Amino acid sequence: MRNRITGRVIIALIAWAAVASNAHADDTASSAAPNAEIRVPYPTTKTVDIAEEQFGVKVADPYRWLEDDVRVSGDVAQWVDQQNGVTNRYLVGVNGRNILAARMKQLFDYERFGLPQKAGRQYFFTKNSGLQNQSVLYGRSGLKGKDRILIDPNGWATDGATALDAWVPSQKGKLLAYSVQDGGSDWRTIRVLDVKTGKPLAGEIKWAKFTNIAWIGDEGFLYSRFAEPKEGAEFQALNYNQTVYFHRIGTAQSADEVVYATPDRKELGHSAQVTQDGRWVVLTSSSGTDEKYELHVIPLTAKKGQPQKWEARTLIKGLEYDWQLVDGIGDTLYFVTNKDAPKLKVVRAEATEDCLAINPPSCSPSDNWNFTDVIPERDETLANAQIVGDRLVLSYLKDAASLAVMTDLNGKPVQQISLSSIGTAAGFAGKPGDPETFYSFSSFNQPGAVYRFDSRSGKSTPFAQPKLSFKPGDIALSQVFYPSKDGTKIPMFVIHRKDLDLSQGAPTILYGYGGFNLPQLPGYSATRMAWIQSGGVFALANIRGGSEYGKPWHDAGRLLKKQNVFDDFIAAGEYLIAKGITTKDKLAVEGRSNGGLLVGAVVNQRPDLFAAGHAAVGVMDMLRFDRFTAGRYWTDDYGYPNKEADFKNLLGYSPYHNIKSGVNYPAVIVSTADTDDRVVPGHSFKYISALQAADTGTKPKIIRIESRAGHGSGKPTDKLIEEYSDIYAFLAKWTGLDIK
Repeated sequence: MRNRITGRVIIALIAWAAVASNAHADDTASSAAPNAEIRVPYPTTKTVDIAEEQFGVKVADPYRWLEDDVRVSGDVAQWVDQQNGVTNRYLVGVNGRNILAARMKQLFDYERFGLPQKAGRQYFFTKNSGLQNQSVLYGRSGLKGKDRILIDPNGWATDGATALDAWVPSQKGKLLAYSVQDGGSDWRTIRVLDVKTGKPLAGEIKWAKFTNIAWIGDEGFLYSRFAEPKEGAEFQALNYNQTVYFHRIGTAQSADEVVYATPDRKELGHSAQVTQDGRWVVLTSSSGTDEKYELHVIPLTAKKGQPQKWEARTLIKGLEYDWQLVDGIGDTLYFVTNKDAPKLKVVRAEATEDCLAINPPSCSPSDNWNFTDVIPERDETLANAQIVGDRLVLSYLKDAASLAVMTDLNGKPVQQISLSSIGTAAGFAGKPGDPETFYSFSSFNQPGAVYRFDSRSGKSTPFAQPKLSFKPGDIALSQVFYPSKDGTKIPMFVIHRKDLDLSQGAPTILYGYGGFNLPQLPGYSATRMAWIQSGGVFALANIRGGSEYGKPWHDAGRLLKKQNVFDDFIAAGEYLIAKGITTKDKLAVEGRSNGGLLVGAVVNQRPDLFAAGHAAVGVMDMLRFDRFTAGRYWTDDYGYPNKEADFKNLLGYSPYHNIKSGVNYPAVIVSTADTDDRVVPGHSFKYISALQAADTGTKPKIIRIESRAGHGSGKPTDKLIEEYSDIYAFLAKWTGLDIK
């Protein structure tokens, strides 16, 4: 049941529009050898005389004007057109794009399923026939019933950029609330569907963001939203005063009831969950991206048709620890927490009779809730816990790969759930009293297969298995461990064709993230598989900053220890070279979002180590990241630019501020999108302008800017193919990969 939404940065792919119709090949570029040096004619980018002094340090910001919204500022829009023109002309002259695009199209073209959700006798799941831009939501009455289309978003927009985001059926499966994402933005519009008729109900909810949808029976649902932003500020303004509302079916949004808000603490974000038995609302509050939460609960006592009193009672005070609701049974709530357990454990909170009888807020955790450990911390990191029937299903990470076990509700072991190989198991959503659940298993060489699991028998049976255009057994997958600069052992996955000749080293993409407690796990990607099938190596380094080894792994890669992340990534490249897997002139680095920051930082610190880099939707100006949209949440990982120690640390690695003029840099391609309201595109605009203006050698430094796309989610299939055939062809050119 752990479906709460926080302000954390989310890893995502990014997309880009088709090559401009007036683009033409650059003869010099198209005829050059892979590592020939090419002088790219960059547009002239104006500078402004802005320099600000902080803590005795004067910092220039000549490209600040590029922070303006591209949809509002004509100057920024003109700059985007000029940069895209240069990039389009350059990419047209890069060999292998069409071959990669065709290969990616073939690899995307298989029927794939999302994890089913069960409500009453109804099953709901998404399915993509292969090359559909957006997956379609289906319903099925009974496990062996006939599938019928409920929502097909492919007709919502001519460019395929309006997507079905979240969808949650009511408890009995009669209604289904779903959110719509347009143009890649984080803003959501929520609508409701009558499952029987397949028709949407009248009305919609606007300005939802970072929200759960939590049904209370079939009467209505809880959701989180912000106030409507001022016109023209919706994609850049900071998000404050998130509020939880209750929407009653059949009423207008203007009639929605405020459930929980903290106007005296405007920085807090709030999300709501409802236990499967409908007994409790659990409200989770946070101030940033750290897993440090306050919890409040509301007992649902109103009879059907009567008004509910939204009286929140304190369960957990202070923002100190991670608390993630598993589910509730009556007046007992189960949580995953890292309190006194850095690798997490499961606890049970039982409400006393006094708590149920007295008025809030005196129902406090110390006086009226009894907490006991159910599943103690173990060597592996606990990634997920669910109640399925009368069992706890627990997913752990062991060296960044999944293992799953099952216990009874008191923590007594029942069995280990068999997984086929190194990979990632996801799902296991269920509810007390129903032994049925579903999970998926995927790996770098295996697209997600979906299984039905019975917690009574402990047996798994296939629900949907993909039919592939390649043999997973032809792809070699290994895990290695290498020492970082300080001696810490870092795990890394290495994937390539089994028949690949590595005697001279092979063109390699090294991928990393390293932040926000987000683990990087084995998973299938059609775009990466196209690189691998073309003869390239793909490596994923599980550097510090994630949660692969629990809270200590995260803490070792954030705030004043952020340099560990860069050292880990640089050491990964050095290891790949030392082991003969690749060479300096065949190694590319790639990262997205916080990983885009990673690429920008390591390219500045070790430009000699890499042949090429791809920095996607990156956080590039570390002195101003907290001034836009969700950026203020990230101080948990990065620190505060207005505090001296943090400021000096941030300035020391900020990609925008640490470009080394007079040093030969690798070839760099930056990618972003005009509707990215998570990491605003001004980060990438300023960074590429500074990179182009500096004397960093003649290898190209270009930017690819997509329109009607955001930070990652909701991108149509055809745009993903266009984007990654361009980007991987660029990386192939500069690492010497001959795409055939």
